Amino acid sequence: MVSSKLSSFEILAKLISFPTISKSPNIELIKWVSDLLKSFGVKATILQNEDGSRANLFATVGEAEHGGIMLSGHTDVVPIEGQDWHTDPFKLTESDGKLFGRGTADMKGFCASAIKVICDASNNKLKTPIHLALSFDEEIGCIGVRSLIDMLKESPIKPQMCIVGEPTLLAVASGHKGKIALRTTCKGIEGHSALAPLALNALHLGVDFVNIIRNIQNKIIDNGKKDDDYDIPYTTLHVGKMQGGVALNIVPNICTIDWEIRNLAGDNPSVILKQVSKDVGNLLSDYQNAKAEICWEEIFSYPGLGTDLDSDIISFVRSLTGTNNTIKVAFGTEGGLFHNEVGIPTVICGPGSMLQGHKPNEFISVEQMNRCDLMMTNLLKNISY
Repeated sequence: MVSSKLSSFEILAKLISFPTISKSPNIELIKWVSDLLKSFGVKATILQNEDGSRANLFATVGEAEHGGIMLSGHTDVVPIEGQDWHTDPFKLTESDGKLFGRGTADMKGFCASAIKVICDASNNKLKTPIHLALSFDEEIGCIGVRSLIDMLKESPIKPQMCIVGEPTLLAVASGHKGKIALRTTCKGIEGHSALAPLALNALHLGVDFVNIIRNIQNKIIDNGKKDDDYDIPYTTLHVGKMQGGVALNIVPNICTIDWEIRNLAGDNPSVILKQVSKDVGNLLSDYQNAKAEICWEEIFSYPGLGTDLDSDIISFVRSLTGTNNTIKVAFGTEGGLFHNEVGIPTVICGPGSMLQGHKPNEFISVEQMNRCDLMMTNLLKNISY
């Protein structure tokens, strides 16, 4: 095999230098990757958003009509505001066998290794193609990848399997929970706080709504489905944000609540929402005020992933990493979309640990990067003549 001149570490340093925080432009990163691939004779398809500031990238080496293996990663990272960084978060810094920088673990480390193997593959005769898929705005609900999903749906020949390189310490993850994020609006009647009983406090409505969520969660814990492959073995309901009120002497008429359901594959979130709706109806009837209102809207959602342990991709990726076991991860990924909406068997397997993700002084170890590069080398050997 012929190897690209750039190492994965050098590619990672360049990727880290682009401050691609979610909802911020990533187009310069995408153009840099596209130009790098072009220098190896690999043409990339760039799918831009409406204003052209953010984009997905899809590239193929080999004859696409044979399906092949897709390597998938997101290019956006979470913000650094309010975090105590000891190094420049957008300059790769090596110290004590660790590579520090925003996105090193989640998940530009994998992206760098995947980009390198695509470059390397361009110099090989392949038995089956290899694809690179890079997305944007994953961190805010797997939003940016949708145009790439649509493109893959329309493709007459799709990749046979997909490796999403989210950090798993290179363990092979067969599943993750689905998620639906929602915003509830509670409407009351404003008034002077001295006459509060004559008004209708929207924050009180909100507190009662939160109690509905907590009660349903408790029932799920006690009697719901369990999957002990997860650290939290049941479907979770979580309230993350509550807003309302203008001043202490005004009874608030609006309260908004952001909450989520992270569901096991065996739990249908629509069934849970029906129960929430029923309980809300009972709550409003207790208020006996026609102007009391509680409604909600979906902000975003993505499906869970549950790849059959007997599927070819499980044994294939195990052979690349040299591991025999599989795990499931608590965090969501784009893998559920590839698997459920496009029909591509998918696993999650990447270097680094999510324990370092989203924190100050995020890092990936040199050892993990080297192991990921070895996995990519094994992949290229497997698909090359």
